[in-house]
Amino acid sequence: MTRYPPISSCDWPHELSDMEHGFAGRLNVYRVMAHHPALLLAWSNLREHIVVNTALGAEFSEVVILRAAHWMNSDYEWSHHVVRARALGFDDLRIGSLAGPTEDMNGNDRVIAGAVDALMTARCIPPEMQESLETVIGKNAIFDLMATVGFYSTLGFILNSFPPPLDEDIKTELTKKPFMKG
Repeated sequence: MTRYPPISSCDWPHELSDMEHGFAGRLNVYRVMAHHPALLLAWSNLREHIVVNTALGAEFSEVVILRAAHWMNSDYEWSHHVVRARALGFDDLRIGSLAGPTEDMNGNDRVIAGAVDALMTARCIPPEMQESLETVIGKNAIFDLMATVGFYSTLGFILNSFPPPLDEDIKTELTKKPFMKG
């Protein structure tokens, strides 16, 4: 049992009452974060930008998130985003490639995953990568890529420290259609 399990509805913090029926109450990771109501409240606006309003767009956002989940070794995040990527039309071969060497990825995924790798290893996107990255995703999306990696790294720290159970809808979906790496 984890030290900080997902908070149940009967123990939901009153400071977060308006968030329980939104994103925060739907996912176990946010039910874990609810142990620190002020953090979850502050997290909400950044989450809205990273998840909904990102300049990366849905497809490239999933590439960034899956690569970050791979780096963070977060089965919870990986599983959630396998399901989301499939809903966007990714096949399992493309998804699986995002956990492997960049040479095995398509061109745009290779550029984006290379930037994630650089952030995780060198803590910056080096100048020699910036022009090709800007050509693929644009200036604003470069900043959103960095913010997304930071956001999902923080989630990875929380998930790896206080692992919640996989959410039932994701577990059901992956039981019906198991992920086949390739």
